[in-house]
Amino acid sequence: MGAVSIFTDGAAKGNPDGPGGYGVILRYVTNDGTVHEKELSQGYMRTTNNRMELMAAIAGIEALNRPCLIDLYSDSKYLVDAFNQGWIENWVKNDWKRGKSGPVKNIDLWKRLLNAIKPHRINFIWVKGHDGNPENERCDELASKAAVGRDLIEDEGMKL
Repeated sequence: MGAVSIFTDGAAKGNPDGPGGYGVILRYVTNDGTVHEKELSQGYMRTTNNRMELMAAIAGIEALNRPCLIDLYSDSKYLVDAFNQGWIENWVKNDWKRGKSGPVKNIDLWKRLLNAIKPHRINFIWVKGHDGNPENERCDELASKAAVGRDLIEDEGMKL
């Protein structure tokens, strides 16, 4: 099982009805020390910051073509805490309800993310955003550029 680092960030301008985007860096180091990197980004016409944080993780994981050991770095407590604090297990167990506060938001993306991680072993790591972390800063740049780019697509989950 190869080891991969995935760095992610999402951005939304005019949250929740503005455009948004995500940025991802995938990094794999071969046994001889050669570093391979790939950057991904996409912009959406109307979305939210949380949806873009989730999409960044999904896009990075779905780009892998075999099971991997993944360290996924994100400045999104929403994403990282869902796994590290056990929220996701409770949401699934409670049929995607958060108790008195109603249904979980972004169920479509949470389900897609759960499906994407199935073949992998993943460690979710929180990093402080806008704090000089080079990979986080680059992902933020990719996400922000994608959010105002010409190739915006529709976020189907915003129609739900």
